[in-house]
Amino acid sequence: MLIKSSSSPHPTEADVTPEQVYRDRRLVLKGLGLGAASLALPAQASLLDLFKDDAAPAPAGKPLKVNPAPRPEGLVLTPYDKATSHNNFYELGTGKGDPARNAHYLKTEPWTLKVGGEVERPFTLDVKDLVDKGPLEERIYRLRCVEAWSMVLPWSGISLADIIKRAAPTSRAKFVAFETLYDPEQLPGQASRSLGGGIDYPYVEGLRIDEAMHPLAFLAVGLYGKTLPGQNGAPIRLVVPWKYGFKSIKSIVSIRLVEEMPPTTWNLLAPNEYGFYANVNPQVDHPRWSQASERFIGEGGIFGAKRQPTLMFNGYGEEVASLYQGMDLRKWY
Repeated sequence: MLIKSSSSPHPTEADVTPEQVYRDRRLVLKGLGLGAASLALPAQASLLDLFKDDAAPAPAGKPLKVNPAPRPEGLVLTPYDKATSHNNFYELGTGKGDPARNAHYLKTEPWTLKVGGEVERPFTLDVKDLVDKGPLEERIYRLRCVEAWSMVLPWSGISLADIIKRAAPTSRAKFVAFETLYDPEQLPGQASRSLGGGIDYPYVEGLRIDEAMHPLAFLAVGLYGKTLPGQNGAPIRLVVPWKYGFKSIKSIVSIRLVEEMPPTTWNLLAPNEYGFYANVNPQVDHPRWSQASERFIGEGGIFGAKRQPTLMFNGYGEEVASLYQGMDLRKWY
């Protein structure tokens, strides 16, 4: 999904900036204002290589109290190592492996989630309390990226509707706006547009209120029965399985119920490519590639992934198609 003019390959582990440069990263960030070329990076490096620190791995996930879901017949789960090493989270780097390498910057405790806006009972949720309280629900969902790759993952968490109901929305609440953490110390890709894939941060997303209240909409705090890894959106993220993955905003700090359709990050950046609704639809291609099929990431290598047809609404049409009755889904993409 990265919009860029260069075709240079992603960095490898060999392209590591010397420790002294990393330790002086605040000076490097100031230097970004003079132009990325002045940094004299290796040809294979990305800007976020300046923040690599392989000696500081991300914290291991903690087991959660989860009511396990039955394994659905006909669905193969994506292995944990693939689910945590092939990620889009530009706040931690634009390469697929960057988020896992840089996840140790993200400090997930303490973490609070504010719920407010057009509600009668605004509140602040301590995410650790939610994680520790348990038992959480497990949901096994398909994940379809707009880049035409897919996974099947077991998330742990709670229904988004439960959080919204607790806040008691008013009649003016027509949409739900989400915002991720903004802290370039913890999410170094936010330090500049050059580091973060051309995005203006913080990352923002939104749903219509009926979408947010749908039983499938989910707030995940875990993956494979353990707390979420940083690269997957720790400590709490949205999961909306019938929409493209960029709608499922990561590392959320704010949920606001609002009257008007809220701005969303990718729609602001490229409205001709990324609509507000972003429903998985094999009949509506991305302007630069087909959406008719996808690479399912299961066992084996990423590039040997199985090619399979894309399902309307990612296979959840029976549950969610009624939300869009009468809408032209080519116009409201």
